[in-house]
Amino acid sequence: MAFLPINKEDMKKRGWDEVDFVFVTGDAYVDHPSFGPAILTRLLESRGYRVAVLAQPDWKNNYDFMKFGKPRLAFLVSAGNIDSMVAHYTVAKRKRRDDAYSPGKKAGLRPDRAVTVYSKKIKSIYPDVPVIIGGIEASLRRFAHYDYWDNKIMPSVLVDSKADLLSYGMGEHQTLEIAERLNNGEFPCTMTDIRGTCYLVPVNEYEPGPAVECPSYEKVCADKKEYAISTRKQQDEQDHIRGKRVIQRHGNMMLVQNPPSAPLNQKELDEVFALPYERNYHPIYEKMGGVPAIEEVLFSITHNRGCFGGCNFCALAFHQGRFVTSRSRESIIEEAKILTKDPRFKGYIHDVGGPSANFRNPACEKQKKLGLCAGKKCLAPEPCPNLIADHSEYLDILRELRALPKVKAVFIRSGIRYDYVMADDDDRFFKDLVRYHVSGHLKVAPEHCSAGVLDMMGKPHIETYVRFQNRFMELTKSAGKEQYLVPYLMSSHPGSTIKDAVAVAQFLKKYNIRPEQVQDFYPTPGTVSTCMFYTGIDPYTMKEVYVPTNSEDKSLQRALLQYYIPENADMVRKALRKAHREDLIGNDQNCIVREDFRAKNIAEKSGKTVTYTKENNPLGKRKNPKLSGKSKKPKRVK
Repeated sequence: MAFLPINKEDMKKRGWDEVDFVFVTGDAYVDHPSFGPAILTRLLESRGYRVAVLAQPDWKNNYDFMKFGKPRLAFLVSAGNIDSMVAHYTVAKRKRRDDAYSPGKKAGLRPDRAVTVYSKKIKSIYPDVPVIIGGIEASLRRFAHYDYWDNKIMPSVLVDSKADLLSYGMGEHQTLEIAERLNNGEFPCTMTDIRGTCYLVPVNEYEPGPAVECPSYEKVCADKKEYAISTRKQQDEQDHIRGKRVIQRHGNMMLVQNPPSAPLNQKELDEVFALPYERNYHPIYEKMGGVPAIEEVLFSITHNRGCFGGCNFCALAFHQGRFVTSRSRESIIEEAKILTKDPRFKGYIHDVGGPSANFRNPACEKQKKLGLCAGKKCLAPEPCPNLIADHSEYLDILRELRALPKVKAVFIRSGIRYDYVMADDDDRFFKDLVRYHVSGHLKVAPEHCSAGVLDMMGKPHIETYVRFQNRFMELTKSAGKEQYLVPYLMSSHPGSTIKDAVAVAQFLKKYNIRPEQVQDFYPTPGTVSTCMFYTGIDPYTMKEVYVPTNSEDKSLQRALLQYYIPENADMVRKALRKAHREDLIGNDQNCIVREDFRAKNIAEKSGKTVTYTKENNPLGKRKNPKLSGKSKKPKRVK
């Protein structure tokens, strides 16, 4: 099956005079089921609609948006697989040098706030054509939200973009329903009952009914407490079984979020992943260096959706949802067979995973009838008594994949929930994981070790990770292998003080862990942690939360989490003094960093108590400082 049309010539080859939908995306065109636009365009195609793909259009003029002519039904607009601001800027708000979702990793091929820019451009050219916005950028910005990059509250993206409807979540059900109703001649303004969508209506025309009302846009702009209240209400209704309609006033308009769409069931998921994807980027990108984002997923299999882990800093709960669904064994095996026929396949399936690789079913039987509990975690701080921890089905699938012809190894790289592994009394999966599915390093995410910070994150306490780590090393040794855990850590999360970061450094030293990956907390729209960052309030307790926002404080915390790097020594000493933990500076085996004796000597001779940093230490400017009247080369301090 060929790629969908990307220009007028492709339309003519298919004998089309017009298209039903133009799908606009901020990513390069990659026809693979790991890319949301590919799923939705192929799904529409399977229902008989004519769909064209407008990838990374030039938003500075009109030409690209007019290349297919006026679509018969609508423009569908997405920023791509990730939020355009996250794609463009680091947590320090510096421009990124590259973009994995663009040809040749070239940055700058999509605008900031791509959904809004594309939608407004389309409306200026075709004011009478419906514009439906969706994807993760639109989904996470559907209510009034804190925008980290402008450091202010912004209205719903539906208000800013001037679009007709907003589709939130994964989008398959609502996209097909919108398409059918448009095809039947219905206008978007009458589509007020579609689950998984948001719409705007004048306040005086809004028909009251059962709904949860959030504080208005004006109130959340004026009062951080109101913003925290709004966040909790929004989060608590993101369940397809018990979730209610949520409304929020924006001036004289009412934003209405209908309850979430039901997640795809197993049969529907199987159908989605069986669509005729090309499983590659469009050939036009070959001469530009290809699209790097395909590399991680080219020989990977997604077997599940949803994550009942519900970490507070993760956007999954607000976008994809916490209810777990999974593909059938037959569907997964069939996709693996397709991979083995690819001439590029070298015998290795890189991943069989998803949001959390080792989830196959909802956390408990209750969730299937009543939905997920509002305001509660299935795994943190301890597993819920109702949790059913069972890896047997996942284990059988992995074993069958390993037995396929041409398959040399099957790895799990998307990350597992180690706390879920430890909750399973049957350790067969753990043993197979260690023996067959680790490619030298296994990614896990303890994130922190301080109980207070982990509670703010919605993560289990560190004792669970320690038990997992010890068992992992035992099984690794018994298997005669040399492989390691790669723990992901996060610095400067709301609730984390310098003293908490010191505790992490001590923990890392105790277990000889030297993390290469340390991520500063990134306040993206739609998460509980971002609410804490902006308001300084935990929306579930309404208590104050310490938030490290000072750039020096954040730098010190990050340095502590990588205390072993020589270049961080001065920052680590400064952090320890700030935390009044001078006992951790020295040569004792429990110390985190050695004393800078050269700087200390100069300070003592001057009769002053001085804290030297990399910036103000005079010894950094002289190779042979004179000490005690003699020229000596100072000893190198590691």
